[in-house]
Amino acid sequence: MLSVAVLACGPKGQTVETSEAQDVASSAEASSIAVNTEASVVTWIGSKPAGKHNGTIAVTGGEVLVEGEAVVGGNFTFDINSLTVLDIPADNENNGKLKGHLMSADFFDAANHPEASFEITGASNYNAANLEADKEEFTTDFAPTKLSQFMVDNPTHFISGNLTMRGTTKNITFPARVTLENGVIKAKANFNIDRTDWGLMFKDQASLAERVKDDFIYDTVNVGFELEAGSNAIANAGM
Repeated sequence: MLSVAVLACGPKGQTVETSEAQDVASSAEASSIAVNTEASVVTWIGSKPAGKHNGTIAVTGGEVLVEGEAVVGGNFTFDINSLTVLDIPADNENNGKLKGHLMSADFFDAANHPEASFEITGASNYNAANLEADKEEFTTDFAPTKLSQFMVDNPTHFISGNLTMRGTTKNITFPARVTLENGVIKAKANFNIDRTDWGLMFKDQASLAERVKDDFIYDTVNVGFELEAGSNAIANAGM
């Protein structure tokens, strides 16, 4: 099993802990393993009372830092303009309209913030006792999937890191399954974030009047990370 060299506490008080940015994990003795962008992707699901939309965002680069078989750091970049919408056919005009709206200042403001990133700040062995109760959501037929149902099976770690979107950086902690086999690191995680923490405020749930009309978008977004870093790109971090 892949071991952990950087320690951090698991979530306390909510299913996915969000806090201010923290120092990035690093090690002068670590080796750098480049991310395989073709085998890596970010997924998203947005929900509203009338339905859900889902899609992907491309991973454009990054590295995992390892000492022996221990992950000690890493960083990943994502191209916001690569966002796809998968639940509407690509040739349907509504696909382009939704992507255009998501790229606008109402959401990602991609013209000013075309890149997002994630930098590892710590990890700890997974302990189910540290995963507290699911967040209560406003009840509709299309409420966001709860973390306890959405998270990966058999997680091995809690991963903490600075997630930067729309020029805002917040530290998040989530359960993940991380493996190292034949020099290839694979990490998979499904978790929930509150989009308003990063300034994506369009039709947020703050207004009771909008809730009554069911004219809102849930603040909770389901996010998935699938990351792979291959041994063919190992280089000494000190070189």
